[in-house]
Amino acid sequence: MSAASIAAPVPGLAPGRRRGSKRVLPGFNITLGYTVLYLSLIVLIPLSALVFKTFTLSWDQFWAAISSPRVMASYRLTFGASFIAAVVNTVFGLLVAWVLVRYEFPGKKIVDALVDLPFALPTAVAGISLTALLAGNGWVGQYLEPLGIKLAFTPNGVVIALIFIGLPFVVRTVQPVLEDNEKELEEAAMCLGATRLQTFTKVIFPAIAPALLTGFAMAFARAVGEYGSVIFIAGNMPMVSEITPLIIIGKLEQYDYAGATAVAVVMLVISFVLLLVINGLQSWQRKRSGGT
Repeated sequence: MSAASIAAPVPGLAPGRRRGSKRVLPGFNITLGYTVLYLSLIVLIPLSALVFKTFTLSWDQFWAAISSPRVMASYRLTFGASFIAAVVNTVFGLLVAWVLVRYEFPGKKIVDALVDLPFALPTAVAGISLTALLAGNGWVGQYLEPLGIKLAFTPNGVVIALIFIGLPFVVRTVQPVLEDNEKELEEAAMCLGATRLQTFTKVIFPAIAPALLTGFAMAFARAVGEYGSVIFIAGNMPMVSEITPLIIIGKLEQYDYAGATAVAVVMLVISFVLLLVINGLQSWQRKRSGGT
């Protein structure tokens, strides 16, 4: 059989198609339609209802609802504590992922399972556990408060609770990237005389930076919307340790639905903008890494 006859197109098949090239899933149009429908039902329609409810307020009422001193204090605490917790989790989540990927030690599987515990543990249980641990009469708090270190029922407790619930997002995002990272590149850099710091900053960090940014964004987004683990350890003191989700719950309990949705819309917009910026930085980092 000649090469020309082998390369000749099969009758009845479109150009570029081969036998056995049928897609496992339906075509693009069908899957895109189901995707848009599903996202509309789960995400877009509920968020649209949130925005439309806010439109029942006049501009003066909307501004009064979102800019009162108590609400502004809750914004500062919620977004500030979420940012601090996400930064801490980015640093220590990388260390945990590094240990789990690069070292073998007794009890490694137990440590690996403990990382996922905040995923499975009800947030209220986490908040009660942290409060029992860090309160003035708790196992740890009873030794810290005489030293002037108060963690429970302060903004410090909010940060600790958000660190607890956000750690798995960073670890599970960075871990597979470290597993796929080629150790030969690190060994080559060290053979060429690079120090440990240079090897990390020039070889390892550029490869894991997009994953770190993703983990940071996921931990931050999770922390902004956290409620159950925070209300038990925060103390919920207005202007001091009251988070924005609690403000929203309070307005709902007072049947101020429009005011609650107004505050929720502000949180939604700020969170979306921050995530958009982080995703933009992540995309830029990928292009920069690919270009080099």
